[in-house]
Amino acid sequence: MNRFYRRASEMVKLANPTSIIDLGCGEGFAMSELRSRGVSAEFSGIDFSERALQDARGRLGEDVQLICGDVTDLANQDSKYDLVLMLEVLEHIEGPEQMLPVLRSFSAGYILLSVPWEPFFRGLNLLRGKNVRRWGNDPEHVNHWSRRSFRRWVETEFEIVASPGVFPWSMVLLKVTQ
Repeated sequence: MNRFYRRASEMVKLANPTSIIDLGCGEGFAMSELRSRGVSAEFSGIDFSERALQDARGRLGEDVQLICGDVTDLANQDSKYDLVLMLEVLEHIEGPEQMLPVLRSFSAGYILLSVPWEPFFRGLNLLRGKNVRRWGNDPEHVNHWSRRSFRRWVETEFEIVASPGVFPWSMVLLKVTQ
């Protein structure tokens, strides 16, 4: 995970945001890691789990705005952020294509996404003895992308700025174009 967060912080610094929203922020691990790696921006997060947000509040303090809700319900509001994060979330969402306009609606410039790099992610799970009966597939993962298929999928809507190697994940920094 150290390499993952190092690459993510490099991508965030490349975008040079003053405001960041983490969609599907969970317990706030990504925001905490980015802050510890020198990313200084105004952070916000949205997650549907109040329990996860309680953990995030304890981890991040009161200076981070955390909202409990469904990001699709909160999209298309007036708030825009220099950088939208959605790290390790898209693989959990039925109909992920619905998220592309949502990501655009929150973004004033850049989007940073990551998903498991298949089939390697499942293979590594098998080697660790995780989810063996499911051939390494995490039961919550409903979408599976190779690095190439993920890049092709996002570039239908956005410009790829960078796609760093961060095995066993696919990560892309995207620029929102009109």
